[in-house]
Amino acid sequence: MSLRHKAREYAVQMLFQWEIGRQQTERIERGFWQIVRAEKVTRAFADQLFEGTASGAEELDTWIAGHAEHWRLERFPVIDRTILRLAAYELRSTKTPPKVVLNEAIELAKKFSSHDAAPFINGVLDSLLRSMQKPPAPKKEKN
Repeated sequence: MSLRHKAREYAVQMLFQWEIGRQQTERIERGFWQIVRAEKVTRAFADQLFEGTASGAEELDTWIAGHAEHWRLERFPVIDRTILRLAAYELRSTKTPPKVVLNEAIELAKKFSSHDAAPFINGVLDSLLRSMQKPPAPKKEKN
């Protein structure tokens, strides 16, 4: 298992804890790393993903909700919402190749969620990715 994959697993676990209790991110990190041991680079990447996703959760939720047809975000299982937020953050804010982000999110869903979660998460993320790849609409000229 790669160190970056392990970092994503740690980030999902911290994000899940944050979602349930809405404690300060620093407090969650401090408590998490007292229990879990990881290499410095793994820990740094996990913290980056956790902090970035938590701080941008509201904006990420709006983006995700716009691509989850017939689903309200608050109806998603907490773990699925957590995985989607993490992947959406990583798509928008890192240089990780999109294919890697999608594959990692699917693997996280297989490990932490239900049997049906992986295809659902894949569909939402695929829609997010397609929206990022669309060229901007041409501007209309004023007469």
